Amino acid sequence: MDGHGLNRRDALRAGGGLLGAAGALALGARTARAQPWTWPASGSVVGSGGGADPLKVWDSEADPVLADILDHGDVPAINALLRTWTRNGQALPDRLPKGLRDFIEYARQLPPWTDQGKLASAFQFNQKRGTYLGVLYAFDSGMMSTVIPHEARAVYYSRGGSHLKERIAKTAKLGYDIGTVNAYAPDGEMIVTCVKTRIIHAAVRHLLPRSPHWPNGITPISQDDLMVTWHSLPTSIMRTLTAWNVPIAPDESAGYLHSWQLAGHLLGIRDEYIPASWDQANAQAAQVLDPILAPTAEGNNLADQLLNLGEDLDLSLLSRPILGAFTRFVLGDKIADWLAIPREPIWGPLLQFSWGPYIAVREGILSVAPPAEAGYWMFDEFLRQFAMWYLAELRMPLSIEIPQTNR
Repeated sequence: MDGHGLNRRDALRAGGGLLGAAGALALGARTARAQPWTWPASGSVVGSGGGADPLKVWDSEADPVLADILDHGDVPAINALLRTWTRNGQALPDRLPKGLRDFIEYARQLPPWTDQGKLASAFQFNQKRGTYLGVLYAFDSGMMSTVIPHEARAVYYSRGGSHLKERIAKTAKLGYDIGTVNAYAPDGEMIVTCVKTRIIHAAVRHLLPRSPHWPNGITPISQDDLMVTWHSLPTSIMRTLTAWNVPIAPDESAGYLHSWQLAGHLLGIRDEYIPASWDQANAQAAQVLDPILAPTAEGNNLADQLLNLGEDLDLSLLSRPILGAFTRFVLGDKIADWLAIPREPIWGPLLQFSWGPYIAVREGILSVAPPAEAGYWMFDEFLRQFAMWYLAELRMPLSIEIPQTNR
């Protein structure tokens, strides 16, 4: 990490569903696919495409812009300017380099297939299911990132690997912003967060191949890498909610998917690779995500750090045994064994016994007393905002900035 150890505030990074950001959308590289690319572009949000294997496609729009910035620009000055751009509808700072300004103005536009009705349904979904999403962003998506080999290695060897606490804080913003009522509205922040993250990805693609620890001739963060991590978020979460028998209205399910479809587009994923439905998402994940999960030394190191984030807090709720038990409960024995997470004789059986009844009681209350939704949302939102304040070391807003170095 950064050599300063963990304090009480750092430990809060293990809570509030924000561990999911530890690996969110910072990826590595593969050079070969076990099976040919077969997912059809007809299953995408636009229904067509060139059919190119996303393993061999990167971001031709962002990459030359960031390469020029890193090689010839004043990155600290640019970061200072970008720090002032925080709202979706806000004008860009005047003194940004023209190439970067033009790219951001292009990249911040919502696609023509944006559906405001679905976005309203997405917020209803987040409003009702905030507690579940908090758990799953942490222990489904976040811990899964440590067994996605190319993602774990890229996180480890890039600057984020040596500044993991800072990385968690800044990338957590993605999971926070997408759940807000105004996520994609002019006064929201999700578009800004996505575009800044896309810029960081382009910077990592330029920087990481210069690392002596990175394989020669390999460019990280392909379109395939982006989709792998995309699936570790909404697709994996919806799979788990389905396995938990959480009743979800069709319009809210479609809305949640749509919110992540827009996120994918704004993060630079080509529309032809973004699934149009949950069936298509599951079919694509079966090809790009499921077969590649495996342990690595780098991923195990990151997982160990994540599970230790609560050890300095005087609350047993965030102890390593509980965090480990939740990881095993959500991801299963195979992945937990890969990560050398021991079985917990108390917390493991307790989760197996109590989680189903907890869901049943919570869903029952929501079904017979709809006004309870507002109370649940207020509680969930309090936890989310409290955790974000700790993530930011009590400095708001969080700032996602262009890196200049590797690990």
